Amino acid sequence: MLAIMFKKYQGKLYCFSPPVMLATFLIEFGLAFYTLWRYKMTAVSRLAIVTLFALGTFQLSEYMVCGGMGLSNTGWTRVGYGAITLLPALGVHMLLTVADKRMPALINAAYTSCAIFFGFYLLTSNSVSLQACYANYAVFSVYRPISLMFSAYYYGWTLTVMCLAWTWGNKLPKQKQALHAMVFGCLVFLIPTATVNIIDPTTTRGLPSIMCGFAVLYAIILVAKILPNSCEVRTSIQNWRETLRPRI
Repeated sequence: MLAIMFKKYQGKLYCFSPPVMLATFLIEFGLAFYTLWRYKMTAVSRLAIVTLFALGTFQLSEYMVCGGMGLSNTGWTRVGYGAITLLPALGVHMLLTVADKRMPALINAAYTSCAIFFGFYLLTSNSVSLQACYANYAVFSVYRPISLMFSAYYYGWTLTVMCLAWTWGNKLPKQKQALHAMVFGCLVFLIPTATVNIIDPTTTRGLPSIMCGFAVLYAIILVAKILPNSCEVRTSIQNWRETLRPRI
């Protein structure tokens, strides 16, 4: 199957072609399993694992509809959109957990808005469909008013996470590295996506595909910087090491 796809794309690895989608899926799922193996289960590590699986599920869905196994692309498209709908709410939850903040109104608002879009995409027929698969990205067709509200939901919560993570990071020395890493993690997929859209405005049609392609960088930062610098994870590792020390 991979040989057929490489032949189709003349051996070239376009930015977000099916072979790259598959590779990204494997990286994100691999990071999820690595987190399961490497870290003791805490609230932060659980949220990280769910986030990585959600990112990987979107890439798998894209692969299935753009060059995969010939299954119904409608179902996979809805699964993919459902997966990325989880990401902003998970980001808010992780932010509050890393910062050790208790803000039930904020987290309830994030998950309530998430549930509305998640239910719409998974339960409503023709809520989203594949319009076209290009060499570099996939284009999805979504009812325009819903698309605008979804963009407000996605960017609104992402910017909220960035602003609060930066502000709290400057006030919380123990959590500073993890919180500032969250800001950097968001920027590494927002800025390249915006740059591509500015250079070629036609790429805005494939915004979810392009953004989630760059989001593999966030996945790497999540495992390499956010998790290790989380106080909760550091404490669990220290406790684990204490149990291994020989008793005198």
